[in-house]
Amino acid sequence: MILDLAMQNKLKRKEFLKLALLANLGLIAKPFEGFSEFTGKYSKALSNDNVTYFKKGDADYELLRKGFNKRIEKFPQIIALCKNATGVAEAVKYAGQNGLPIAIKSGGHCMEGFSCNDGGMVINLSLLNKIEWMDANTIKVGPGCTLSNIYDAILPKGKIIPGGSCAGVGIGGLTLGGGYGLLGRKYGLTCDSLQEITMVDGKGNTVNSVNDKDLLWACKGGGNGNFGVVTEMKFKVHKAPATLQSYRFKSYKVDTIKAKTVLQKWFDVTASLPTGCFSAFVLNGKTIYILLTNADKHHAEVQKVIDTLSGLSEKTTKTTPQKITTALKVFYGRREPLFFKNASAGLYKNFAEVESCIDKVIETVLTTPGMIYQVNTLGGNIINAEFEKASCFPHRAFTYFSELQTYWDFPKQEARLLEKFQQVQALFSNNGIKTQYRNYPDIQFTNWQEMYYGANYTRLQQIKSRYDPTNLIRHEQSIKA
Repeated sequence: MILDLAMQNKLKRKEFLKLALLANLGLIAKPFEGFSEFTGKYSKALSNDNVTYFKKGDADYELLRKGFNKRIEKFPQIIALCKNATGVAEAVKYAGQNGLPIAIKSGGHCMEGFSCNDGGMVINLSLLNKIEWMDANTIKVGPGCTLSNIYDAILPKGKIIPGGSCAGVGIGGLTLGGGYGLLGRKYGLTCDSLQEITMVDGKGNTVNSVNDKDLLWACKGGGNGNFGVVTEMKFKVHKAPATLQSYRFKSYKVDTIKAKTVLQKWFDVTASLPTGCFSAFVLNGKTIYILLTNADKHHAEVQKVIDTLSGLSEKTTKTTPQKITTALKVFYGRREPLFFKNASAGLYKNFAEVESCIDKVIETVLTTPGMIYQVNTLGGNIINAEFEKASCFPHRAFTYFSELQTYWDFPKQEARLLEKFQQVQALFSNNGIKTQYRNYPDIQFTNWQEMYYGANYTRLQQIKSRYDPTNLIRHEQSIKA
């Protein structure tokens, strides 16, 4: 989600924000080492130098269990806080021996809580957060590294990976599901910079993608909590842009006609957006907010976009070109937990694909306080044919990604807002929008296999069968062997 500080200031009461979900490091207290027994089948202390286990009743269990989304409450039987790859292998083997389904938590950002479970084991990877330079253009990172960790390490050296903007996002889940952000049109998806992974599979064996190109292919867009527990990732880094400049365009007290007109023209102007640019259309209540960023030097094509968007809007503001290290921090977001639901609302190629239902969508958003409809630009180098061949991410032909968001303050508000949320999702589904982004899941999607993975699902199942034949590592929408 790309909502900047200006939008946060407008939304003071609910503090709507881009979902910089709490990184696990922010949740973790010093590992608890004092307990000697687990309840039930756990008859002795299991913790050692490689992994510390937490059970229900331990104070640290609560800290480790909770995530950013206060809507989701799950209670695993045991949480394994792994200190290294050996600890991951030990935890997987123990879970297998005791019939405990495994959920994997690197940054804890899954919008439907797939990084936790009820009654199973959660493998927490937040301590696997080292960053190592392999050479001038390659880094090796642990899956628990947050984006801010990575940016702090590589931006001073003039390097970057296209990893999005939310500071607390863990690189593991982001990459394995695809990964997009402000610089995706310039460099491709996050997974397109992934060169190699090391993983503990569902049998407790350590494997490396150097020996299986299919595994690397699967982990570029299809790997979240499916095949094994990734413990190391190698990335190609890119020369970072020197600066990033942002433009913000706002219109107030809009009605359905105005919102639809602006949206259609936004689609028109962004269809030929320069590769170094990113844009988002945001309908928040009766306010339209458009973001445009430019990571390249200012030129005539960019100015043409600015002029058109300014002509559509009541207010235009801009920043001066800022150093990339400073500019990205504007989009880092906040980390306080809140009640929300945020999900993919379809990938599109153009406005025509939503024209038949967009009036009703807009009307619902306008009359539902707390709901936001957002469309983000894809395209650019995300469409790169070599990237497409090397990854299982199936949606490169789509040049726009939309998301639906809703937020509330109190549990009693949830039922009504979720009902409205599903009404909007049904509008899109009933009007032919069938393609969805795996990193923004919706538990209500019934045909999620095709929505997330397209024609690649059968091949992904074969890889699942190879590495996790007993389906030990699973969640509500995980790939089935």
